[in-house]
Amino acid sequence: MRGEPDPGCELCAGGLPASWTLSYTDDDPAGEGTRETMLTLGNGYLAARGADPEASADGVHYPGTYLAGFHNRRPGPDGGEESIVNLPNWLPLTFRPAAGQWYAPGQYRRLHEHRALDLRRGLYLRELLLLDPDQRRTRIRQRRLVSMAEPHLAALETILIAENWSGRVEIRAGVDGGVRNANTVSEPGTCGRHLTGVACGTDGADVIWLTATTTGAHQLVALAARTVVTGGGPASRRQVGGAEEIAQVLAVDLRAGERLVVAKTAAIFSSRDRAVDEPLAAALAEVHRAGSFARLLAGHADAWRDLWNRFRLDVGERHAWQLPVRVHTFHLLQTLSPYAADLDAGVPARGLHGEGYHGHIFWDELFVYPYLNLRFPELTRALLEYRHRRLTAARRQAAAEGGAGALFPWQSGTSGQDESPPRSVNPVDGEWVVDYTGRQPHANLAIAYSAWRYWETTGDLSFLAASGLELLVGTARFWAAAATYDPADDRYDIRGVTGPDEYHDGYPGRPGQGLDNCAYVNLMVAWTLGRATEAYAIVSRHPGAVPWRTITVGDEERRRWAHLARRLRLAFVGDGIPAQFEGYDELAELDWDRYRQRYGDLRLLGSLLQAEGDDPNRYRISKQADVLMLLYLFSAEELTALVRQLGYPFDPARIPDIVDYYLSRTTHGSTLSRIAHAWVLARTDRRRSWEMLLAALGTDLADPAHSSTREGIHLGATAGTLDILQRCYTGLEVRGDVLRLNPLLPDGLDHLDCVIRYRDRLIELRIDHHHVRLTTPPGTDPPVTVLVRDRPVELMAGTTVTIGLDHTIC
Repeated sequence: MRGEPDPGCELCAGGLPASWTLSYTDDDPAGEGTRETMLTLGNGYLAARGADPEASADGVHYPGTYLAGFHNRRPGPDGGEESIVNLPNWLPLTFRPAAGQWYAPGQYRRLHEHRALDLRRGLYLRELLLLDPDQRRTRIRQRRLVSMAEPHLAALETILIAENWSGRVEIRAGVDGGVRNANTVSEPGTCGRHLTGVACGTDGADVIWLTATTTGAHQLVALAARTVVTGGGPASRRQVGGAEEIAQVLAVDLRAGERLVVAKTAAIFSSRDRAVDEPLAAALAEVHRAGSFARLLAGHADAWRDLWNRFRLDVGERHAWQLPVRVHTFHLLQTLSPYAADLDAGVPARGLHGEGYHGHIFWDELFVYPYLNLRFPELTRALLEYRHRRLTAARRQAAAEGGAGALFPWQSGTSGQDESPPRSVNPVDGEWVVDYTGRQPHANLAIAYSAWRYWETTGDLSFLAASGLELLVGTARFWAAAATYDPADDRYDIRGVTGPDEYHDGYPGRPGQGLDNCAYVNLMVAWTLGRATEAYAIVSRHPGAVPWRTITVGDEERRRWAHLARRLRLAFVGDGIPAQFEGYDELAELDWDRYRQRYGDLRLLGSLLQAEGDDPNRYRISKQADVLMLLYLFSAEELTALVRQLGYPFDPARIPDIVDYYLSRTTHGSTLSRIAHAWVLARTDRRRSWEMLLAALGTDLADPAHSSTREGIHLGATAGTLDILQRCYTGLEVRGDVLRLNPLLPDGLDHLDCVIRYRDRLIELRIDHHHVRLTTPPGTDPPVTVLVRDRPVELMAGTTVTIGLDHTIC
């Protein structure tokens, strides 16, 4: 089947704006998994991959239904690894002319297929023209939603048109509990069956239901589905199915050209849900109450309209990259919608779009929160509370490693224990290798950083006192205990750790044993010690905000923190260039030209070297930003102050040299890498920054056959691209209780429009190469002061102020 227009296809005829529509007309099997991910629908509570309703998991297609935070650990001798659970499939629906074959992938001839995602309304559209072995042409039109208005509901509308035949047609609509986790390569224990005790039944003429329980945690999930048919002659029904599935077959007489409309509505509840007595009873009640597809769509579209108003980020309707910006926004909101604020789920690295990383939570939230802080800060707080609730587990992990304070694991799930796998598959040769990436203790530095930046942006004292202070102090105590003092030169060393660059987990010949004095770790520790001290002082000045169980940080402990923050050791590879870690300059340089000639794409360089029997630890190479992450997290002024605080000379004029040094040795093996580098380059090389951003924006959309997107959307990279537009190119910064703007758009952008929320004030920004326009809605909010290129502008409620970037005010 070729992706050619079909004159009868409503999608091919147009009507949907190009900047709001993600469209597919090809059917390359190798890329189907990626397309299913990109066509996923979700609402922050529930998500369903964009698999065809007639498909099952067959190596090409992969239906997946997921609930936020719904994980399970399969029983096993070693306890197994926890994974997000692929839940019973609510989608199954197919048809056949009476006595014909049921339509399924590989059956019938597909004359045309067009699939599209209407981003504005959160609606998946599909048109299909089929020719069966008896030369009967049948057109299928489908609309699908996962309700953003009623988060337990999903719906599928199918219109069937018998184009050149008349007769009886049968519709088979069911739910399938025989699903497995098989979306990603994993060791035994995470893949396979996570559900047991499947039970099925009916409730009235048009509702079927299914319940199942997870094998380890014994959590119950319940699914109810109602199918209604309109058009054609009178419908008859019969029940079919097996031990782990239930379906109804509806038979209807249809004339040529006549439309048959099949509306299937599903409700999903689990034993994790709040204010729910019994999940099955709740699912049955919800599906019976649900109205027509049209009513569900109206409420759903209204909810998406409100979300788009809050999360608007426009670069121009005719701009080639407006669609990718909206695709990234859409998929971020499908996992982290306002409903997620009421859940205990964290930020899954691959969203709710697949089973990548088994649904675990990493440090990737570091790239997500800055965007949310200025859009929906309540959500950031809720997600940080996920971490705070697991502070006890983090303290236990620190103690188990002989330390103090709190050490959050590299991969986290339900309980907060370490879910990092001991082995992983080398994607080059398919061999299982020891995986040391879990030994990245800087995860707690990312959490501390996020907690402080949230407080700094929002001024939320209740959070700082109740949760933020404990996160900061726990992190500070861990690193203060991990540092060892060398009286010979009055310096502290932090040994045996790894930074963000996952190519280096030890010195040559000592894999997995960590590295000494990583620049990223030591500078982040110095910063965190300062912020923990500052947070303690702030909370101490507000006794009414102090929680009932107080945190005490004594004078002696604070004095040691202060000394540590001034005397941590840094190594350097040259004049003013911090070494990624001590001994980095003794590593070999890679013959980059030879490897590029041999392999071309070097994003998998570490795995390529391993497959050759070599060791990435031998070389000055980086998978992703490590030292340069510091320039992503801190302004040049902040970084300069940090290095000088440690007693080392640092000339900010050398920053371009530092960038060039590490960028030339980086493969961008992680999608997060281009985010950090686009940010770092924004002030020194706008052209390369823009190129990096465009590459990041296109990651999930390009080359679907070779994309890891089939396992889920990388939320850190998704939010990071948006944040570059929102904060980096606008020069937006909150520091010292002041909102600052210092715009510098790349040449590829004419203008940028967005809405931010700063300390409960909505501010519309429009920025081009010459002006900044600030608009606030009417209200009783007090004025807010904004520094535009260091010039103060007082913004009153209900006003618009235009500032020339030459400092004129209109």
